[in-house]
Amino acid sequence: MDRIRIIRSTSFRWAMAVACVLAAFVIGLFGFVYWKADQYLIARSDQMIGNQLAFIAGLRGELRLGAINDHLKEDSRGVQYGGLFGVDGHKLVGNLERLPPDLRIDDSAQSISVERTAPAGAETHVIRAIARRLADGDVLVIGREVDETREVSHVVAQALALGLLPALCLCLLAGAWLSLRAQKRVEEVNQRVQRIIAGDLRERLPQRDGDEPFARLTVIVNGMLDEMETMIHALAGVGNDIAHDLRTPLTRARLTLERGRTTAATLEQLQLVADKAISNIDQSLAIVTALLRLAEIENSRRSAAFGTVELHDMLREIFDIYEPIAENKSIKLHVGLLQHLSVYGDRDLLFEAFANLVDNAIKFTPEGGRVSIELMRVDNETIVRVSDTGPGINHQERDAVLRRFYRSDKIRNTPGMGLGLNLVAAIVKLHNFKLAIYPGPGGRLEIICPDHRSG
Repeated sequence: MDRIRIIRSTSFRWAMAVACVLAAFVIGLFGFVYWKADQYLIARSDQMIGNQLAFIAGLRGELRLGAINDHLKEDSRGVQYGGLFGVDGHKLVGNLERLPPDLRIDDSAQSISVERTAPAGAETHVIRAIARRLADGDVLVIGREVDETREVSHVVAQALALGLLPALCLCLLAGAWLSLRAQKRVEEVNQRVQRIIAGDLRERLPQRDGDEPFARLTVIVNGMLDEMETMIHALAGVGNDIAHDLRTPLTRARLTLERGRTTAATLEQLQLVADKAISNIDQSLAIVTALLRLAEIENSRRSAAFGTVELHDMLREIFDIYEPIAENKSIKLHVGLLQHLSVYGDRDLLFEAFANLVDNAIKFTPEGGRVSIELMRVDNETIVRVSDTGPGINHQERDAVLRRFYRSDKIRNTPGMGLGLNLVAAIVKLHNFKLAIYPGPGGRLEIICPDHRSG
């Protein structure tokens, strides 16, 4: 079964395809080498035959006959052919039995079948030959067997067999190994994914060092699983937090109505009871509205409303809104807008984020304190800083204050829902900005806007 799976795997099929392409390429290469070598050897033989023919044809009488005999006697390999034929076609000298009828007498090299005189009798061979009619009417034929081409073809065939077959086997083995390796990795991933589906949120895919695509994909998937685990744990706690925060105002509303029904004796008393109940219900609705708004921002991936936002004008507007609120608490609200700076983002969302920071600063600063709004430019970054003289945030609470419904013991009695900084963090994340919280006495928070466009 495993062998069938390996053979059917994509890796093995790709290895087979590569092996076939390699085989076709090697066969074509060897064929081309053989063809070029054959052409070269034939051309060289034709040149040698032509030179010998020209030399012998230039001799006269007995010298020509002796030259033909000497030429054939010096042929230790038995590949030389020659013959001199009279005007009537009978043989005068040479190892050719007769003048080949298909041989053109025009000084051109041709491949022909000839009969050769040998000790064992006449033999038929295919040779390259050139024929020339001499001045006295005789026909001189010089030929040669091109046996080197057969040797070359034999050598090429051996090299092809010895080189191609091991290469094909190596390709198939590599394909089987890659297929088996991929199957093991996929099987391991499948097992871990099954455990994740079963509810083990701490499980992660096997991660190996390297820059291969599968390793990069594993890093991305594990990052996604980390984010999902965080979100699931957050959702598990949000339900309890919502129930807890909604139960208090709803319980107050119920008790108020119940007592009013029992004790209210006049219309004014009933109206007072109804006002208190409405106030508690409004608080519950505010919590639900804030949660819906937060979910809308966190799930938003659109940037259609993004554009250039003039921070100088926006912060001046926020200052004008909150200055009367600060005066009511005897808090001095200061704004330092020395530069006209802008960022790329959603103006309404950024207004909401900066307003939340200023609102929190005023809310948690004691009477007679001070709240500052500053706009500055540092190292290619635009920074909006909101600082106050309130109790501040300690080191242990830096991460906790960004959770939904978190309420520090120091501000437990201060009105609020614990969603302000969580909302600010969601807006900052949507814009690819950074939220910096500086712990210690006196609150100091910064929204840092790098010089790039979000979305």
